Amino acid sequence: MENHDNNEDQGSTFWKKSTKPVPGRPSPRKEVRSNSQQNSSSTSFQDFQDSVSDAWDIGDDEFCNILDVKISKQVVHSTALSVINSHRNKSALQSAEQAALPATQPAAQAQPPSHTQNAVKSVPELSQGDYTVHNSPKTVTNNSHRSLTKLQNAVGVDSETTVSKLAKFRALLETTLLNLDDLRHLSWSGIPVEVRPVAWRLLAGYLPASLERRQAVMERKRLDYWNLVKQYFDTERDETYQDTYRQIHIDIPRMSPLIALFQQKTVQEMFERILFIWAIRHPASGYVQGINDLVTPFYVVFLQEFLPAGGDLDTLEVGSLPKEHQDIIEADSFWCLSKFLDGIQDNYIFAQLGIQHKVKQLKELIQRIDGTLHKHLQRHGIDYLQFSFRWMNNLLTREIPLRCSIRLWDTYLAESDSFASFQLYVCAAFLLHWRQELLLERDFQGLMLMLQNLPTQNWTDSDIGVLVAEAYRLKFTFADAPNHLQSNDHR
Repeated sequence: MENHDNNEDQGSTFWKKSTKPVPGRPSPRKEVRSNSQQNSSSTSFQDFQDSVSDAWDIGDDEFCNILDVKISKQVVHSTALSVINSHRNKSALQSAEQAALPATQPAAQAQPPSHTQNAVKSVPELSQGDYTVHNSPKTVTNNSHRSLTKLQNAVGVDSETTVSKLAKFRALLETTLLNLDDLRHLSWSGIPVEVRPVAWRLLAGYLPASLERRQAVMERKRLDYWNLVKQYFDTERDETYQDTYRQIHIDIPRMSPLIALFQQKTVQEMFERILFIWAIRHPASGYVQGINDLVTPFYVVFLQEFLPAGGDLDTLEVGSLPKEHQDIIEADSFWCLSKFLDGIQDNYIFAQLGIQHKVKQLKELIQRIDGTLHKHLQRHGIDYLQFSFRWMNNLLTREIPLRCSIRLWDTYLAESDSFASFQLYVCAAFLLHWRQELLLERDFQGLMLMLQNLPTQNWTDSDIGVLVAEAYRLKFTFADAPNHLQSNDHR
């Protein structure tokens, strides 16, 4: 304590003896004035402000200047590169250590697809202006661990059985107050069909986390939907909405023409109501062709909830279900679609600028990841907009079987609000999956025919698991290099 007082005394003496003004420090003259006035009245704030008014005077830069020392830009650049390379080496070491963990698994499962390995290896090839390290080594380690967990779960490296996973879902869904982060984590690698309807309602934000409130919320929202139908659909429609209804009425019969379920009159009428009500509630975009395809996954999942024992969706007559069940399927499909599209509504506004921006990002991403494939497409006159617009607009529902779309949407819904950005990497992984076949095509016609009719008819949930795992790996690889989506290069 005495030392502290002595230091304070020495400090006071030092400042009193100093004849040179110090920026931001009350001058001796002001201090004397303040001390003299202390007994009579408190020092005003204006006095203090005046005493430090020179804190940022230009003439005070002598405290910041380094005498005639100039730092070469080349030295600065090389130092920055050294830091970046150091982080790269640490990240590569962590990735190698993590990759060694599942070594006890069968080689076919533990080994990632070849083009995914190429994507990871391509990181050092990024130009220095586009690659920036934001994370500390500790953060990189944590992200690597999370990445490995998701990849293991997605491609089936995790050893848990379907039965145990179903038990985990049921235990989680029955908790009084659901932890949505836990549900997302568990759902990312796929949801068992038995609990998928409830899980989707929760992940979409249609149902609350509170178990006690869910039933009341569902009943109220279903009633709200049918009130909207009575108000806008069942009455004489305004001329403003007549064109919207006409377009929906034309599109519905074209939807999934090879699936008998969607050719049933009862089903088509349900889709017409869902899409019409959604359109009038979203005047900024209205109805856009392609949104009708986004209803189908929700509709089928909620329909399965009421599928009779031993029943088959291919032969089910929806009109034979109780009216109450039909109403539930329709209302829940509407609300979940609405919640789901809220995060990507800019995809469907005028000129669909959101999708055009994502197509451009996909082009830049592929150029970074696989320059050979990108140049091959460019050489033969393939514009990314010609094939990937539909991928973005319909979220790949027209590129893969419906059963696979449902599995893919397990992951999309688990991604919550960030699924829109994640879908970019899904499309990139999807394109890279067909790399070898595309490189064998030697003309525009062959490439376009393949890109618009990719052979996915035999795909299963396992293929989707690999696809989302590769997409996550790509996203994780470029997590510290966001400039790959902001390149201004002319291509």
